Amino acid sequence: MAVILLLRLIDLMFTLYTFAFIARALLPLFRVNHYHPVMRFLYQITEPLLVPLRRYITPVGGLDFAPMAAILILWLAQWLVRMLIMMLFG
Repeated sequence: MAVILLLRLIDLMFTLYTFAFIARALLPLFRVNHYHPVMRFLYQITEPLLVPLRRYITPVGGLDFAPMAAILILWLAQWLVRMLIMMLFG
């Protein structure tokens, strides 16, 4: 029972972080100012992962693919954490 709760908590954390990347990419399309408190919060929580990725993934044609790479990395990390927990406690 505790393992299931732990897995759900991990899934929730990864899902919320993934949604933060998606919101950060979509809100500027709706003309949300970068100084808006929500945007500042999204920048604060997503930049630590995006900055290192941008060193290796440069924008192509004005499009930044680093958030997509970050989401793929998050999905992989989520899968790895779930498998590790299942191996340890499963």
